[in-house]
Amino acid sequence: MALKLFNTLSRSVQEFAPLHPGKVGMYCCGPTVYDFAHIGNWRTFVFADLVRRTLEFSGYDVKHVMNITDIEDKIIKRVRENKTTLREFTGKFETAFLDDLKALGCREPHVKPRATEYIAEIIALIEKLVARGIAYKASDGSVYFSITKYQGCGCNYGQLLKLNFDEMRAGERVSSDEYEKESVADFALWKARVPDDGDIFWPSPFGEGRPGWHIECSAMSMKVLGESFDLHLGGEDLKFPHHEDEIAQSEGATGKPFVKYWLHGAHLLVEGKKMSKSLGNYFTLRDLVAKGFTGREVRYLLLTAHYRETFNFTLDGLAGAKTALARIDECVGKLREAGRDALPRVQADPQVSPTELEKNFTDAISEDLNISAAWGAVFEWVRETNKKLTENSLSAADAAANLAAWDKIDAVLGISVKTETEVPAEILALAEARTEAKKAKDFKRADAIRDEVKAKGWIVEDSPKGIKLKKI
Repeated sequence: MALKLFNTLSRSVQEFAPLHPGKVGMYCCGPTVYDFAHIGNWRTFVFADLVRRTLEFSGYDVKHVMNITDIEDKIIKRVRENKTTLREFTGKFETAFLDDLKALGCREPHVKPRATEYIAEIIALIEKLVARGIAYKASDGSVYFSITKYQGCGCNYGQLLKLNFDEMRAGERVSSDEYEKESVADFALWKARVPDDGDIFWPSPFGEGRPGWHIECSAMSMKVLGESFDLHLGGEDLKFPHHEDEIAQSEGATGKPFVKYWLHGAHLLVEGKKMSKSLGNYFTLRDLVAKGFTGREVRYLLLTAHYRETFNFTLDGLAGAKTALARIDECVGKLREAGRDALPRVQADPQVSPTELEKNFTDAISEDLNISAAWGAVFEWVRETNKKLTENSLSAADAAANLAAWDKIDAVLGISVKTETEVPAEILALAEARTEAKKAKDFKRADAIRDEVKAKGWIVEDSPKGIKLKKI
């Protein structure tokens, strides 16, 4: 079934067709590393991970790019307050972000460009805009993008959402990276150095200064993925002005369409309210881990609602996630035991027909990432599989086929726990040596090996179908 996605650019669900058959260039606005990412941020990044995994599941070769915003207004303020260097300050939050990304089961992007490493590309892009008459140097020494000049070139400002220019304040100039939603304003591409910047500045043809936030993403994405690429993701709060400004400055500089498909994730509420530190409902992943939850449980909960629906994140929901994952784990564990011997044969057979689970899941996820229907397919499969396992009506080959199907599905969901296939080779060798010792009736040696395995963090158990290894 062909993959369909809601394209913010067309305001409709479209069949996905990349610019180059079989290959996808995908860019997701990454973190601004001045603090730990909160649960609202993580909804966007888990959503991006689902998109990437779904594309790969659909057979595409994906190049996933996520920028690291390590120069921006809030960062400079925090560096000044903490009396540290830019790299020391942003480095610790970048490391924390990547650790949390891993804890949530997200695949690490193939390229993670830092804005501070693309200053030359940013300057070159600004120079193009100045040369085309779409950007200008103001009296304060900064360089601004002109909305009026851009529109005068026959370009459309307001591609991602309809802007009512009659009701919006126009003609203003803003130097801040984030400005009021009701304002159509000329925005800063290059900010002239001011005393508060300290030693955070770069030389340029326009004078000493630093880039604006919007131009950073355009320069980095086009450098890595080309002047036109397939897919750009982010939270819906970035549609305007950030993503709209990205389109304007990119297409203004190149004269080419910037991005073919734009995907935006909806807002997240916490306990029914907008997240706020003053309300006590502001959570980072680390806060939730401290409460006894796991990244896996957080990931599951974030994946239970459609990406375009506002989602209410609750602690009760996390408790429910724990229960739901336990149901899946139990079923998959039984399948691994029942189909262990037949699994290699099933996995090696290209002629194995897709199971009902695969077909139902694929139909759901291909329809604009219909995650509710996808989970419905999973839990119906769990119910039916448990029934067959209880009745002993599932052959080893059928169990292996179901297990292989689940592994394919989980490549999209990313919620399975590690299995015995990931037992270190050293532990497997010791377990085999113990089995040989028992066959030779050398029980003293078998017990010694068992103790050695335990000392290395594993428990070896005997079962009618062979040994089982469990991590302590």
